[in-house]
Amino acid sequence: MSEKKLSGEELLRRIDELLSVLNMISRDLTEITKQLTEAGAPPVAPAEKEQTVESIQELFPKDLEEMLTFEETGNYIVIKPRQYLGSENFAKIASIIRDAGGEYISAGKESHFRVLKK
Repeated sequence: MSEKKLSGEELLRRIDELLSVLNMISRDLTEITKQLTEAGAPPVAPAEKEQTVESIQELFPKDLEEMLTFEETGNYIVIKPRQYLGSENFAKIASIIRDAGGEYISAGKESHFRVLKK
């Protein structure tokens, strides 16, 4: 693949185009937010001040919760699998953890999910 060097003028033109698109998106998002507010959509609740093991456990359906252990360590709540999860269960759990602001830590046999207590 050949890469063509762009002139300074061409780069500035492309930046202007991107700024224009971003401004349109910003205006659209502002309009959508206004319309949702006027329609009485419930406001988005702010994140909990401090997450606990119990508040994280409540995010999981019972069948997934039973596959996991939950413990507090330092600034994190660590979630480890009790058994092999399989790709479908792993994806469901990872999605719930991401929605809670957490992440997956890949560390071989010590792999786990963690959520900042905040």
